[in-house]
Amino acid sequence: MDAVRVALLREVLAGTEWIEATRRFADSLRAAVAPHGGGLLLVGSAAYEPWHLAAHLDDEAAWSGLPELSPTLVRHRVPAGAPPHLAVGPGRLAAAGRGATLLVVTPERPDAGLLERVHDARRNGATVLALDSGDRDLHALAHDALATAPPPPEVAAAPPDLPDLPDLPDTADLDLDTVQHLVSAAAGENGRPVPRRHRRLRDRLARLAEGLATPPPPRW
Repeated sequence: MDAVRVALLREVLAGTEWIEATRRFADSLRAAVAPHGGGLLLVGSAAYEPWHLAAHLDDEAAWSGLPELSPTLVRHRVPAGAPPHLAVGPGRLAAAGRGATLLVVTPERPDAGLLERVHDARRNGATVLALDSGDRDLHALAHDALATAPPPPEVAAAPPDLPDLPDLPDTADLDLDTVQHLVSAAAGENGRPVPRRHRRLRDRLARLAEGLATPPPPRW
C-alpha cells in the first residue's frame, strides 16, 4: 500500500479510534528501537509470516532516515536457498536481550513455543511489542500491544429470505493486514498530518476502489 492509499484509508477511518491507536503503537515502536540500537526483530506464528510488514518497515526506514526501523524477519521454518535476509530462524530470538526490540505479529493465538521464546527475550531485557487479535498471554508479556479484529470465521450462506449484508466494512474492527499498513506508515512519520474535513463514509470508500492490497516490494 503506497502513501496515497494510506492517506485515503485514514480518511475512511477519520473519527474512529484507529488513527490514534495505530499512531500510539507506532510511537512505542519508534521509542523502543531509537535509543538502543539493538535491532528490531519481527516474528509471526508458525502459520503466519509478517513479511509484508517487514517490507513496509524496511521502506519506511529508508524513506524516513530511521534505519533502526528496518527489521530482521525471524522465520519458524527457513526454506533451502533463502536469501540471507530471509534466512533467520527462531534461534535468533534466543540472542535477543537488552537493547533489542521484539515485535510479535500474528492473527491467531501464539503457540506455547513462541510464548516461551518471547518470555525468555523479555526476561533477558528485550522490549516486547505485540500486534495481534488480543491474546491475553501474549499481551501479558508485551510492554505495549495493539489488538485487531480476529480472522473472520467461515460461515454458511444466508438463507434466501434474509437481506444481503451491507458492503461497507465495520471500521470498529480492522483486520491485521490493514492495521499493519497504518502502523508502518505512522512509524516513519516525523509529524502528524493536519486533520482532513470529514466526508460521508460511502464517498470516502468510493475512493478506495483500487483496493488496499498490493504485491510485496521486490526485495521481499
